[in-house]
Amino acid sequence: MTRPEHTDWCGRDHRCGLGEHRSPEIVVDLPGRARAVLVRVRTDSGREHAEVRLRVALASREVAARRQLVGLLGDVRQAVTRAAIAARPRPTR
Repeated sequence: MTRPEHTDWCGRDHRCGLGEHRSPEIVVDLPGRARAVLVRVRTDSGREHAEVRLRVALASREVAARRQLVGLLGDVRQAVTRAAIAARPRPTR
């Protein structure tokens, strides 16, 4: 199999390899509160993915931390669902 060409967004460095292309990290950082890192990935089969890592500071009290986790899970579920719906092919007319 021939190696796919780099994309416009590919990092073209150590991130690119092992059968995939990876973009540079896009970082949203709220110091002391939260950090999100997004990377665009294209596999050797041509399938593209978004890889997202989140780190959120939790409250020191257990009940409040659990409440934060429930809210975070709901927000992540909504974001994943919205992205999946947007990726569906639209019917042609």
